[in-house]
Amino acid sequence: MPASKSKQSSSKESAPTQSRKRGDKVTPGNLFVLTGPSGVGKNTIIDRVLSEAGGLVESVSVTTRKQREGERDGVEYFFTDRESFEKMRGHNHFIESAEFAGNYYGTPRNWVEQRMKEGLDVVLVIEVQGAKQVKRHFPDAILIFLAPPSIHELEKRLRGRATEPEDVIAMRLDKAGQELKERDVFHYEVVNEDVDQAVNNVLSIVYAERCRIKP
Repeated sequence: MPASKSKQSSSKESAPTQSRKRGDKVTPGNLFVLTGPSGVGKNTIIDRVLSEAGGLVESVSVTTRKQREGERDGVEYFFTDRESFEKMRGHNHFIESAEFAGNYYGTPRNWVEQRMKEGLDVVLVIEVQGAKQVKRHFPDAILIFLAPPSIHELEKRLRGRATEPEDVIAMRLDKAGQELKERDVFHYEVVNEDVDQAVNNVLSIVYAERCRIKP
């Protein structure tokens, strides 16, 4: 699998990625998971959070879905074919993997673990199914559920993107209804009604977890 790099290394403006230290000792980073229904605004929120919270990087997922116009391989996603993805999964290269709408998605294990050892916090922006896998394998991960104000507002946002056919939108809305029933799996819920407030709430979680005393 090609070497992964975070979205924070793209051309977007971002806060410095400085490791956290206590004296000469590097404090291992936290693993955050931000998830929620498709169209809820995960990318909008995390782009703002990355620009304001130093020492936080986002992992880039591997996917078999078709590359969209404007997307860059190795920045938004690593794009690959199904055969290569299945080989990576068979060799335990992913922290989590999921299939949706006929496409595979996976989070590269080695890249995430190395950044955490360096003292950086890592955030995964993934689907609910993947978040549950992370919780099983990384029980100390901090799980944040980003919720829409209502299912009707979510439908409006999905249609406003104008990037998918009607059958895919219907599938995403049906899946969103199921995901909203699984909020109890997560440690925090942030409702994305006002973007600024949602960003501030996620930042507050990041800062609070950095201050938490751990055994």
